[in-house]
Amino acid sequence: MSRVIQTDGVGKRRRRLLQMLGWALRELMVQTRPDERTLNLAAFIAELLGAVDATIEETTTPWEKRGYWLKADRFRREWRWAGQLQREMEAATLSQDWDEIARLAGQVFTHVGHVKVPKRLKLDPAWEQAYERLKTRA
Repeated sequence: MSRVIQTDGVGKRRRRLLQMLGWALRELMVQTRPDERTLNLAAFIAELLGAVDATIEETTTPWEKRGYWLKADRFRREWRWAGQLQREMEAATLSQDWDEIARLAGQVFTHVGHVKVPKRLKLDPAWEQAYERLKTRA
């Protein structure tokens, strides 16, 4: 039997998630007033932050199996912001605290502002129902 090669590695998925985060943040920042679209974008950002946070353990587990504990701990520290900001963004979105959402979006942007968003970024319309999914999870 031949070896199975996974072409969609965790690093690729994390990069794609960061690109989607960059797109969502830019869309959120051009909103002039809070509405349903703004809520969906904020909830989508929280979902993406959670997905980024999930990739961290997936990355560090093989390193720990090989004994690279310092490397894994350093990587976790560098990406700790994703999980923290996800929880804060979810709470702010559920309470519809627009000032807090704007502040958190700025914090997220400090981490993903360097990411280049492709002009033809393919997003499925799943972000449009993100607020409803967030409410059902809460």
